[in-house]
Amino acid sequence: MSLVLSLFPGIGLLDRAFELEGFCVVRGPDLLWGGDIKRFHPPAGVFDGVIGGPPCQLWSQLRHIQPNAGKKHGNLIPEFERCVREASPSWFVMENVRDAPIPHVDGFEVSACLIRDVWVGGETMRLRRISFGTPNGRALPIEQLALHRPDPEVSALAGGGDRLQPVAIGGSGKPKRYGNSGKRTALGRGGRIVQDLPKRLRLQGLPEDFLADAPFTARGKAAAIGNGVPLPMGRAIAKAVRRALEEQANG
Repeated sequence: MSLVLSLFPGIGLLDRAFELEGFCVVRGPDLLWGGDIKRFHPPAGVFDGVIGGPPCQLWSQLRHIQPNAGKKHGNLIPEFERCVREASPSWFVMENVRDAPIPHVDGFEVSACLIRDVWVGGETMRLRRISFGTPNGRALPIEQLALHRPDPEVSALAGGGDRLQPVAIGGSGKPKRYGNSGKRTALGRGGRIVQDLPKRLRLQGLPEDFLADAPFTARGKAAAIGNGVPLPMGRAIAKAVRRALEEQANG
């Protein structure tokens, strides 16, 4: 069994996916629980792999609506890189939005790809860049479905409600659209919160009672759920890592 360190774990959705695929995951600090990544120093040679998704707001579509998005904590990808260097694992996986920088860690070559939740059996249009770091730059063989639903749901974001907020393009003020359908890609700005929680959980591949006993407000639950990786996407990533490790072990 591979021992994996999770950085920026949030409520552990990516961790849950790796655990379901047979990995043993140890969670690092997170602001959600009062932790500080900048004070964290993992031991070298203990963990086989490192996974995580540093905060993405600096590079997300949200920055077009809220110019100060992500500026409070800044770019924490360098902290992810530092922790990987200190832990000295055999591999690492970083997930983030498409426009986020690809991580660079001495001694590792990174293979990066874009994956959409619906492509791997999920319900939503959520798109993520997956960066897989190994000493030899091994590719991450994420399997996609030959057939998937043609009308994926919008993504569950960290905000409340389900009202579409326009993103100005070239000053026109017209909503930004994705794909031929013109369908919005995110559930999250404005509107209802409590009523939308079951839908948010479903979109993330989670049971409706997930977080039922957590001491969070409805808004806090919405944020925690929306900041996570959809479970189908997480499992596809974890399966791909497992396959890559097995192929390497078998020569």
